[in-house]
Amino acid sequence: MILSIPLQRAGRILRSGGVVAYPTEGVYGLGCMPGNESAVLRILAIKQRDPAMGLILIAADPGQLAEWVGSGVRLDELTSTVERPVTWIVPADSSVPFLVRGQNAGIAVRITRHPVAAALCRAAASALVSTSANTSGRPPARNLFVLRRVFGHLVDCVVPGRCGPASGVSEIRDWESGRIIRPANA
Repeated sequence: MILSIPLQRAGRILRSGGVVAYPTEGVYGLGCMPGNESAVLRILAIKQRDPAMGLILIAADPGQLAEWVGSGVRLDELTSTVERPVTWIVPADSSVPFLVRGQNAGIAVRITRHPVAAALCRAAASALVSTSANTSGRPPARNLFVLRRVFGHLVDCVVPGRCGPASGVSEIRDWESGRIIRPANA
């Protein structure tokens, strides 16, 4: 495991309230612990994002999402692949903070298949807020040079690794109807 030292450090940073940048299936992401209000607010400020929009949570396995989703959600149905990542809108648990859910009734979740992003969730022992590394309205970072130049001074840690193999942001689907809300790469 070449990345074990940076990932363990990033896990400690996340657990202590930090914000990290890391590769995902299609773009670099910014992440924090979803229950840490100051870290979530910091990500929203970095991105200049309206809190009412809500954020995505990623997890290494379905169990990391259990406390965030409603009781009727069958977590094993939240399928995704590294080549075609799918983020699912599912009913949210009533305890999900507004800053994570936004003005939405549901919550956006993805079981990440990207090896670095999944390892980061394991190092943090938690699902993570995961939002693309960009300011609102701008394209997300897809290479490490851009990520470090734009966000390196705004985050506590950059986890090394490559994005991919998807070519952009994940598809977003409604879990109950299967309807595509945002096509991949939109």
